[in-house]
Amino acid sequence: MDFSIVLTIVEFVIAFGLLLFLHEFGHYITSVLFGIEVEEFGFGFPPRLVKLFTWKGTEFTLNWIPFGAFVRPKGENDPDTVGGLAAANPWKRLAVLTGGPLMNLLTGIVIFAILFSISGAPDTNTVQIMDVAKNSPAETAGLRINDVIIKVNNVEINSTMLLASTIKENLGKEVTLTVIRDGKSIEIKTTPRQNPPPNEGSLGIVMGNPIKPISFFQAIPYSLLTTGAQGLALITLPIQLMQGQVNPEEARMVGPVGMYDIYSQVRTKDITAETQPTSTPADSLNRFWLLGIISVALGFTNLLPLPALDGGRILFLLPELIFRKRVPAQFENMVHLIGFAALIALMVYVTSQDITNRIILH
Repeated sequence: MDFSIVLTIVEFVIAFGLLLFLHEFGHYITSVLFGIEVEEFGFGFPPRLVKLFTWKGTEFTLNWIPFGAFVRPKGENDPDTVGGLAAANPWKRLAVLTGGPLMNLLTGIVIFAILFSISGAPDTNTVQIMDVAKNSPAETAGLRINDVIIKVNNVEINSTMLLASTIKENLGKEVTLTVIRDGKSIEIKTTPRQNPPPNEGSLGIVMGNPIKPISFFQAIPYSLLTTGAQGLALITLPIQLMQGQVNPEEARMVGPVGMYDIYSQVRTKDITAETQPTSTPADSLNRFWLLGIISVALGFTNLLPLPALDGGRILFLLPELIFRKRVPAQFENMVHLIGFAALIALMVYVTSQDITNRIILH
């Protein structure tokens, strides 16, 4: 086997395993904070290899399957076990159940914030020309890539939408564009065409926002917006599929094998970017963006109200939180057991699809 493939597999197992570990650590830390005993915190999955140490009543173990981690709270499914999870106050159980997904969301937010602080963020109040079409009014007038448009006639431009609407109001009329080029302000006259060629605008430019350097703390709002957008995309995906807005093949579920395929291809592009003489640090950060996306997806997916997931367990908490009436533990455990079996079956199917129909990025 090619050494680079081995290295990619090891890198992926460590990276994805770390995201799973952080999820379980979120459950563990909230259990400790709310006084719920934890019997075991396992690195990897059973069977057990060795017990590492015991701390505050919790056995920390190393297991044979080197992927992720698990937490075993005391009395997880038995409300008669004193000091256990099922016997705890419902609000404490809610905190423990949300601890894992929230840790994944927090991890994604931190990853995105770090990446924005490295690569910069779009200055949405500034409109820059990213490309100029051949034989277009923009090229004829002398507009260039990287020109910043600050004014159209007497209208000050502070967004791509405003520029687009202003140009639309002046189709077939000569307009004066004030642009910043190399730190100097210049005026350029041009006439937006009324019937541009396919895939070209009236001026024949591609608009965008220049990238501005920001600090980690300045990056947090961008990171929160990115995390929210990822969650919204995940939640609305079923609706988009039913409406035919998304190709089913583009929205297929993936398991660890599928995620590895995506990661390996993104990693290859990152390494290719690193070898380019004109590349920037931002050009080789795609795999870290992917890990941030996976972490956010883990967080939101685990909050879905499905049996065996954290969200499914939270769903059974709602009657107790709202009406102070607890769902019988035997019924809840049975539903989660069935849900867990269904989840395993789904993962087997998804993994078989990942193997027989490998994902290729375009």
